[in-house]
Amino acid sequence: MKTFFALALSICTLHSYAQTATLPESKHKFIVIAHRGQHTEVPENTIESFEEAIKTTVDYVEIDLRTTKDSVLVIMHDATVNRMTNGTGKISDLTYAEIQKLHVTDKTNPTGKTYPVPTFAEVLKTCKNRINIYLDFKDASVAQSYQMIKKYGMEKQVIVYINEPHQYTEWKALVPEMPLMLSLPGNVKTVDELNKFLSKTPIALLDGDYSDYTPTTLKAAADAGVTAWPDIQSPDEAKNWDKAFAIGFKGLQTDHPGALIDYLEKKGLR
Repeated sequence: MKTFFALALSICTLHSYAQTATLPESKHKFIVIAHRGQHTEVPENTIESFEEAIKTTVDYVEIDLRTTKDSVLVIMHDATVNRMTNGTGKISDLTYAEIQKLHVTDKTNPTGKTYPVPTFAEVLKTCKNRINIYLDFKDASVAQSYQMIKKYGMEKQVIVYINEPHQYTEWKALVPEMPLMLSLPGNVKTVDELNKFLSKTPIALLDGDYSDYTPTTLKAAADAGVTAWPDIQSPDEAKNWDKAFAIGFKGLQTDHPGALIDYLEKKGLR
């Protein structure tokens, strides 16, 4: 997914960090992560999509964090509001008051129903003691984000996906116990390459596409104390679930959490 990490992180003094993170607790042996919430039922990254995911008994909702012009933390995947709302423009160029006037809609399957753009605070309140958060850290201040996480008592319910090298160093410096996740670099194919990468980049979790892994590299990650919960999401992802389980994964990020959970239960894996 993001192969620049292999080079970008190697120039940082990442090896000086000790791995101290503990993953959030879950009552299931196979972890299901709802990509942007239950977005096949309601528009992605809305409170309603997270509520639907909670009803489905998933373990994590994946959310995308961004910052408005006046430093309010809001949830949206894209850098602009164009795709998901009735407005246009970059989130970083819009004030929260302007964002509040917008309506999220399902443009691919119009129903006439609209939803507000949620704030990070609203999502934390929604998820507290109900579901864990997979925080895709798109564009935000580490200090401000963690202050909000602490405010709502969510320190033990969040993992953070890193998109830029500076985010890694900032999270490690400010909150070394926060479980951080990186995508498996595209040039990491063997056990030796994986171990070299992990020795330079202490992390708690690995992402990437499920097909980036083999049973051997997955075991090597586990032997290093690193959990891999990769992406499998796609409209026809069900055809790949058997392949993923054959590799040995214990968690997946999915576009179809309800169907995946049904499949896991029938297999006795959840």
